[in-house]
Amino acid sequence: MSENTSYTTEEIARLLKISKLKVYDLIKKGELPSYRVGKQMRVDHTDLEAYKQNSRSSSNTGPQGGTNASSATQPATPFVLPPATFSVPLHLAQPAGYSNKAAGINVVITGQDMSLDILASHLERSLPSTRPLRSYAGSLDSLIAMYHGESDIVSTHLLDGDTGEYNLPYIRRLLVGSSYIVVHLLARSAGFYVQKGNPKNIRSWSDLQQKELKLINRERGSGARVLLDEQLRLHSIRAAELIGYDTEENSHLAVAGRVSRGEADVGIGTEKAAKIVDGLEFIPLIKERYDLVMLKKPGNEQWISAVLDILRSSAFKSELSSIHSYDLSDTGRIIYES
Repeated sequence: MSENTSYTTEEIARLLKISKLKVYDLIKKGELPSYRVGKQMRVDHTDLEAYKQNSRSSSNTGPQGGTNASSATQPATPFVLPPATFSVPLHLAQPAGYSNKAAGINVVITGQDMSLDILASHLERSLPSTRPLRSYAGSLDSLIAMYHGESDIVSTHLLDGDTGEYNLPYIRRLLVGSSYIVVHLLARSAGFYVQKGNPKNIRSWSDLQQKELKLINRERGSGARVLLDEQLRLHSIRAAELIGYDTEENSHLAVAGRVSRGEADVGIGTEKAAKIVDGLEFIPLIKERYDLVMLKKPGNEQWISAVLDILRSSAFKSELSSIHSYDLSDTGRIIYES
C-alpha cells in the first residue's frame, strides 16, 4: 500500500470493524491524526498503520503488569466498540493539516436542524479555542449519545403525550446522574405534509385512520417519530394498521418530497420543509419546543457561557429570523439546570 494513500472515516470504520462514531472519537482524542479535504475528513495510511501498531503494543502487557519498549515509548489505548453505535454522518470542521493533539476544546453538537450549523459557526468565531464538530442524529438518539459521553450539546424536540410537555421528561429519564443545563433555542410548527389541495381532507390525528391512506414515516429516535407514536397512542390508533408506518425517511425534506411526488398521502414534519418543497401543503397541528441540552462538567464552563451569549445575541437571532417559521421570542431562556 502506498504511503500516499488516505482513507475516509467510513473506510476507516470498515477496515477496523468499528463504528464511524468510534472513528470520530479516536480523531477527537488525537489517537488517529486526520485532516480535511473539502467537506471530507481523511486519515493517511501511515497514520492508520501507526495507530494499529500502537494498539497491538498496548495490548502486549505482561502478567506482572509490565509493558514492552514500544508501548512504553508510545502509549495508546486499544480501540473498543462504544456502548452504543449510531450510524450518523459526522462533519468535522477542521482545517487541512490540523492535528487534534494540538487542539483546543472540541465541542460535539448533535442534532439535525440548520440552526445548529449556524450556532456552530457563531461559536467558532466567538471562541476561537473551541472546535465545534457537527453530528447529525434524531432527538432521542442525540440524548442517548450524550448519556454515553459522545456529545456535548444536543438538540431535542420530544413530546411527552401524558403531560403535554416537551423534552424535560425524556432528559430527566435519560441523563440520570448527570449535571446539565437546558436552554430554549426556538419554537416551530409541526404537523402534516399533504399533497396540494389536500385531496384526502386530512385535518387531525384521527384522520390517519382513513382506509387506504398511505403514510411516510420518520426514523426511530427522531422527534417527528416520537410525536406520531405519542399521538397514535393517545388516539388509540394501532400503528400496524397504518399503510407505510414502517417506511422511513431520515429528514423532514425527504418526507415532504415523498408526499409531493405522490408516493405517500401524508407525512409528519415541520413547516419549514413544506415551504421548500413544491406541490405540498402543510397542516399545522402543534407548536413544538426545540431545546438545547449542554453537559456541565469541568472545562465546559467557558464554552457554555459563550453559547448562552450567542443565543441571546442580536446577531444570532437576526440570522435565524430569516428562516421561515422559527419563533425566537424565548430563545436563550434557561429552562432547567441540574
